[in-house]
Amino acid sequence: MPAARSTPVPALPAPPAPVAPAPGVAPGGRRRRRRPANLGVYLLLVPAAIPVLVGLGYPLARQFVISFQEYGLAQQFGRPAEWVGLDNYVTLLTDPYVWGVIARSVAFCLVNAALTMTLGMALAVLMRSVGRAARLTLQVGMLLAWGTPVLATTTVWQWLFDSQYGVINWLLAEPLGVTGMRYHSWLIEPASFYLVATVIVVWMSVPFVVFTVYAGLLQVPGETMEAAQLDGASGRQRFWLITIPMIKPVLFVVALLQVIWDLRVFTQIHVLQRAGAPTRETHLLGTYIYSLAKEFSMAGAMATIMLVLTLALTWFYIRRMLREEEM
Repeated sequence: MPAARSTPVPALPAPPAPVAPAPGVAPGGRRRRRRPANLGVYLLLVPAAIPVLVGLGYPLARQFVISFQEYGLAQQFGRPAEWVGLDNYVTLLTDPYVWGVIARSVAFCLVNAALTMTLGMALAVLMRSVGRAARLTLQVGMLLAWGTPVLATTTVWQWLFDSQYGVINWLLAEPLGVTGMRYHSWLIEPASFYLVATVIVVWMSVPFVVFTVYAGLLQVPGETMEAAQLDGASGRQRFWLITIPMIKPVLFVVALLQVIWDLRVFTQIHVLQRAGAPTRETHLLGTYIYSLAKEFSMAGAMATIMLVLTLALTWFYIRRMLREEEM
């Protein structure tokens, strides 16, 4: 019998490669449900959350309610407060002087925060580069400048800039020979007033930035820097392309705190105003709210506006930090 010829079997097509499900989607196409967090984790936060809510939440809520009322000294002695709605906010936001105070406060805040961050980062890099003795000297000096009370520091700087007996005027007039500076009054003109205030605020804020950024610089691996140096990266390239990205979370937090602190600065401005400066031309948000102390409702409305402005200025930093935490 002749042998039966075998019919070739056609090759089957290869099965398609499995497609990886999208993040958060189950293989069957169904959306994965996030596992609920352990309730015990939230219960551990209760002892810390209660004092915060009582100490910060209640005054904030009370301030917000008062801002919608007519609340003054009479209401402190029992007279019922009259509900006026948005009248206090309309009165403030339609006053050109209030917008001038807001503009000065924002400009003062941004300039001081930028100067503080720049000087603080420079000193932190210097502290890491110098020897042990120089680094210890810098640290002690920073601690002394940071640990001195605000009122004492402001008073000392006020003496240094005094028009008759100040060291600054003497240095400018005698050794440097600048004409007209022997009895120059720094606090009369708003521009020179804010210059003095900037010196004081930056002087007291730089140490915090220095120590925080220095701690972040210590966390940069030395092996990474050595590998970049072997690959031919210059010192500037290693700093901007390796060091700065690694300490970026620290810089974001420090910048956020500086913006908040510099926007609500009060003591330095108030002390300099009492030393003879024109009050109306040198008000910032903190001192202007203090000047409204007899009108509790107006002060509460202005404080609420300041809170909204603070959140608006810091929203960029907060969003960036939240985005980096989710990654």
